Amino acid sequence: MPRAHADADANKTTMLDRDALSQLQGLKKEMESAKERAEAVIKGTQARYGFAVLDDGREVFVPPDEMLKAFSGDRVRVCIRPGSDDRPVAEIERLVDSPLDEFNGQCVRKGKALFVRPQLASLQRWLFLPPHARNGVKEGDYVRCAVLRHPIRDGRPQAKVLRVFGPAGTPGLENAYAMARHGLRVGWDSARERELAEHIKASDPLADSHRLDLTDLAFVSIDSARTQDIDDALYAETTTDGWILYVAIADPTAYIGADSPLLPLVTARACSAYFHGDVVPMLPEVLAQESCALTEDKTRPALVCKMAIADSGELRDFEFHEAAVRSRAKLSYFAVDKYLSGEQDSLMSYASPLEALYAAYRALAGDREAHGLAMEERREYRWQLDDKGQIEAIEPGEKLTSQRLVEACMVAANRCAARLLAEHSASGPFISHPGFRRDRADEIRQFLERNLPAQKDVDPQDLAGYRAIFRALAEPAGDLPLRAMVNRLLTRATLSTKPSPHMGMVLPVYTTCTSPLRRAVDFLAHLQLKAILHERKPDLVDGPMLEQVSAGLRAMRAATSEAERWLAANFLERRAAADPAPWPARIVHLSSSGFMARIDAWGLEGFVDLRKDPEKFSFDKWQATLTSKTRRFQLEAPVAVTLADIDREGDHLAHFEPAPGEGLV
Repeated sequence: MPRAHADADANKTTMLDRDALSQLQGLKKEMESAKERAEAVIKGTQARYGFAVLDDGREVFVPPDEMLKAFSGDRVRVCIRPGSDDRPVAEIERLVDSPLDEFNGQCVRKGKALFVRPQLASLQRWLFLPPHARNGVKEGDYVRCAVLRHPIRDGRPQAKVLRVFGPAGTPGLENAYAMARHGLRVGWDSARERELAEHIKASDPLADSHRLDLTDLAFVSIDSARTQDIDDALYAETTTDGWILYVAIADPTAYIGADSPLLPLVTARACSAYFHGDVVPMLPEVLAQESCALTEDKTRPALVCKMAIADSGELRDFEFHEAAVRSRAKLSYFAVDKYLSGEQDSLMSYASPLEALYAAYRALAGDREAHGLAMEERREYRWQLDDKGQIEAIEPGEKLTSQRLVEACMVAANRCAARLLAEHSASGPFISHPGFRRDRADEIRQFLERNLPAQKDVDPQDLAGYRAIFRALAEPAGDLPLRAMVNRLLTRATLSTKPSPHMGMVLPVYTTCTSPLRRAVDFLAHLQLKAILHERKPDLVDGPMLEQVSAGLRAMRAATSEAERWLAANFLERRAAADPAPWPARIVHLSSSGFMARIDAWGLEGFVDLRKDPEKFSFDKWQATLTSKTRRFQLEAPVAVTLADIDREGDHLAHFEPAPGEGLV
């Protein structure tokens, strides 16, 4: 080929190459311009894919391969591009923050490798346990772990074992595992305890000149026989027109004041946690038991509420005092109940204060019956544990008169505390109960029109209206379980910095102050009451502080409930294996998915999932029923059940199934 032709062809080729390169570059720019980069939070699903939730609220699909790079809840940098079906797809480019740190789970084996299966609803994958991070763990052990290696680089996360709880059957496993899973603070830092012990030793609150000396009054404590952190003691005198009731309350704020560095630790713990066979105290033993508890024959600092109770049970005048008291005796609920019922006279030496207390209690109860609402009764059950911490037997029981007596005295003191805090515009703590859910106003109105037409015009958000509705619900009317049906329309009580009604108590304002050794709310109430007594502004409490207490209370309830469900599941499995006969039960909650049944003999509950039933059930909220072509289940109705299975990988909930022939119509 002549050189000129060759050069021409070469130039054409070069021009084509340049055109192609230019086109490729243009295409690349076009593709890049179609991409979007942003920060997002990863949201997992039950499947392998997930979503990236952008700050503007958009949710972008994350394919399975990309989901391997992150945990649900991670904040990441993503690149959003068009997918094959024009649906946006997010690719994870960089980890910004990962909130997952420690978690509970169980050690599992795959081949020769050990993994931890996390007990997290948001994390369905196993994490590899490298040999150097196993801490002696064995297959089947329940563990507490921490993330050792994040999967952002190669999709292969690793964990290290922090604590081994042991395999199923280990004594105390259920309680210890639940405490760790829900973040309960067990024990106190030794340095903090030493510091507190030295502070207590150097302090002498009984020498304070402003303390009233009430050691001549014959206070007695009435509590469980095993209780050591005794919060309160009682004394009463009969007057010409009623009674003078004294409630002496242990005073830990004599040692931990508003400016103490220990106060944030108290609010974070929120309360003492009572497990079957275990207690996690809110305060260190040196304070709760050795220095503040109203122990028999020990003179202790106390906050005393003195109340004038009329013959009618009306709570008249009251006053609070910082005082010194000396309990004459630690009496058990059982012994006091036997005395009050006339079954034994071993407490005759305390007859005068006990008779006055009993008379005052009856008057208070009568006043509540006349002007408030009687507490809804629920059968109580007492668990007996064996030496391995498992349920050996469950005995049904009723609340004792002595327990009701103490409860009435505590409520009276709490009412006085709330009134004093409200009168002085304190910033709390108040316990508010709005009653009916405001977002269910239309449904509440329909409920009244259908079932309580005489109450259809009352205001359910008003104290008088609420009381009228629940008084009407207490009267038998027709076949529907109206009192149980209304529960799903109610709210929970909350903590507040402002006084507001407690509908369930039918009170314009309420708080608690009688258990400062066991409850942070009561501890804070003491600090606020003392500020009033010393003519200071009661403004210690704020919203974030109460939210911290609320979070601690939620963690406590979650932990104790999980441990109880686990122990109950173990018990039910053993009983079902020994005798597969159906258990008589009652339906205590019902929804479109199924119902919860409570076994009559033991008070244990399990879920009946009717979504898995071959028949289709329809839910009628106005009749509180689940109905199919051949069967019908109604709230509060009896039902015989058998054990189907236990959700061991979830929250240990027992799953029941109706016995053959149950619910037939």
